[in-house]
Amino acid sequence: MKRQLLSLLIFPILISSLFAQTLERDQIDEKYKWRLADIYASVNDWQADVDMLNTDVEKLADFKGTLAQSSGSLYTALKTGNAFIKTLSKAWTYASNLSNENLNLAENQAMLQQTNALITKFGEVTAYFEPEVLQIPKEKIDQFFKENSELAVNFDMYIDNIQRLRIHTLTEAEEKILASFGLISEVQGDVYDIFTNAEKPFPKVTLASGEEVELTPASYTKYRSEENREDRAKVFEAFFNGYGNFKNTLGANLGGKVKKDWVYAKNRQYESSLEAALNSDNLPVSVYETLIEQVNNNLPTLHRALDLKKRMLGIDELHYYDLYVPLVQKVDMSFTVEQGQNVLLDALKPLGEEYISTLQKSYAERWIDYMPTTGKRSGAYSTGGAYDIHPFILMNWTDDYESVSTLAHELGHTMHSYFSNKTQPFSKADYAIFVAEIASTVNENLLNNYMVKNAKTDEERLYLLGSYLELLRTTIFRQTSFAEFEWEIHKKVEREEPITGKDMCAIYFDIVKRYYGHDNAVCVVDDYIQYEWAYIPHFLGYNYYVFQYATSLIYGTAIVEKMIENGQPSVDAYYNILKGGGSKYATELIQDAGIDPMSPEPVTLTIQKMNKVMDQMEEILSRTNK
Repeated sequence: MKRQLLSLLIFPILISSLFAQTLERDQIDEKYKWRLADIYASVNDWQADVDMLNTDVEKLADFKGTLAQSSGSLYTALKTGNAFIKTLSKAWTYASNLSNENLNLAENQAMLQQTNALITKFGEVTAYFEPEVLQIPKEKIDQFFKENSELAVNFDMYIDNIQRLRIHTLTEAEEKILASFGLISEVQGDVYDIFTNAEKPFPKVTLASGEEVELTPASYTKYRSEENREDRAKVFEAFFNGYGNFKNTLGANLGGKVKKDWVYAKNRQYESSLEAALNSDNLPVSVYETLIEQVNNNLPTLHRALDLKKRMLGIDELHYYDLYVPLVQKVDMSFTVEQGQNVLLDALKPLGEEYISTLQKSYAERWIDYMPTTGKRSGAYSTGGAYDIHPFILMNWTDDYESVSTLAHELGHTMHSYFSNKTQPFSKADYAIFVAEIASTVNENLLNNYMVKNAKTDEERLYLLGSYLELLRTTIFRQTSFAEFEWEIHKKVEREEPITGKDMCAIYFDIVKRYYGHDNAVCVVDDYIQYEWAYIPHFLGYNYYVFQYATSLIYGTAIVEKMIENGQPSVDAYYNILKGGGSKYATELIQDAGIDPMSPEPVTLTIQKMNKVMDQMEEILSRTNK
C-alpha cells in the first residue's frame, strides 16, 4: 500500500522555467485561477479530514496477521487501506496546490507538512502489509479471487505486483540487512552533487566581447549557445576539460554507484541491474534492448538532421559545440490564454468529441492556474490526486507559443488522469511512469501538426518544423546514447571487469562519435567530449531512467502517425491508454493502443516522421533560396 500511495503523489511532469512574478494573486482575474474549493470548501474542511486520518491511521495496524485468514479478511483490509489512501491523496493534493500558489506563506507550508507526516506515519503502520501478502501462496490467492469477485476486480493488479516479486524477495532477516544499507545507498549521488556544484573549481573563459565568465553547470547552459563560434568552442573545451581533470575521482564515484546497483540486483536474484530496474514496472529487458538496437539502425536519419543543421547554420564543418545553437530563428508568435485555449480545441479535435468537451469543461470549471504571481511555484505540472473531483494544472503563462505547447503537454497528463479516474476504480487509476508521458507527447505532436498546417508564413512554418526536429534529435538520439552508456558500464561490472574513469571516457567517446558520425565527417566530436558523461547527473541520481524520455516520445509520435494513417480505429485504440490507468501493465496498455514496444515499428514510424519534417524544411529552404 505504501508503494501505491507514493506513486499517487508524484506529479507526472515538472517543466523547470523561471518567469518574472510581479503580480499579486489578488490582482489576477478569477477565470485564470484554479478553483481549489472543488476539493475542499474551506481549510477547516481539509483539517477535519486530516484530523480523521490521524485517528484512523492507527486502526490499520489491526489487520496485521489477518490477511491470509480468508478472502473476506484480505478484501476488508485492502478496502480500508485504499479508502485511507484516497482521502489522504485528496488532502495532499489540496495542501500541495495551495502551497504552490505562494511558497512564501508559512501557514500553507505547514499544511503540506501535516500531510507529509501522515504519509510517513501510514508507511510505518502498514509496513507489515506487503510482506504478509507475499507469504500467501499463489494457489490460495487464486482461490480468494474465485471466492470474492470484488477482491479480484479491485486488487488483482496490486496483489500480482507483490506476488510476482516473490522470487526476488529475501528472508525477513536478509531483507533487514539489505534495508540497512539504505543509509549509504545515496552517498555517491550526494558526493557528486556537493563536488560538482560547490567544491570542484569552475573554469573561466574570456569571450570575444572581453567579458570573463565563470562556467558553473548553470552558466554553461547559457553560454554553450553563444552566437560567436570561437566563444562556443572555448566554453565547451574549458567546461568539459574541467570535468576531465577529475575523471578518476568522478569515475570511481560513478563506478561505486554502478557496483551498488549490481550488489542489490544480484542479491535479489536478478540476472542484471537492468532487469532489476525495469522490473518495478514489469518491463521486459527487450524494451531497452530494442530501443538501443533500433536507434542505432537509424543513425543515418540523425546524420541527415546534422547535415541539415550544418546547411542552415552556414558552416563548412559541424562541431559538437554547434549543436546547441538554435536551428532556426525564433518567430514571434503571441497568444493570450483564450487564444491558446482555442488553438488546442482545434488542434486536438482528432481525439474526439468527448476529449474536446472535457477540455472545454477544464477551461470553464477552472481546473487550471495560469498566471505567474508573487511566490508562485515556477514551471508546470498536472496532478490527478483528487480522484473524485478532477485533475488540476499549475503553469505560468507568458503569452508565447511555448505557453501553448506547455498547456498542451499538461492537458495530456490531465486528460490521462481524468479518463483513468473516470474509468478505473481508485485502486487501478494510477498509471506507470513508462506510459505517463505518452499522453502529453500525443498532444504535442497533434499541436505541432496543426500549427505547421496553419502557419501564416514560411518563417513560422520553418520555426515550428525546426523546433520539432530538434526535439526529436535531442530526445530520441541523445537520451538513447545516454541509455547505451549506462548499460555498457553496468555490463562491465556484471562481467567482473574493472571500470575506471578512463574506461568510462573511452566507452562514452566511442558511443558519441558513432552516434554523431565523427568518422564519416558528419559532426566533429572533439576529444574533450569524452568527459561529458561526468556532467550528466542522471547517471548518479537515477537507475536506468533516461531511456523513458526516448520511448515516451517514440510511442506518442507513432500513435499519432497511426491516427493519421488509420483514422478512428487508431484513435479508439489510443483510449486504451487514456482509460487504462493501472488496470494492466504498461507494455500491455501500449500494445492495446496499437503499438508493440518490443518491435521495431514505433521507432520506424517515428523516424519516418522525422524524415518527413526534414523533407518539408528542405522544400522551404530550396523554394526560398536559403
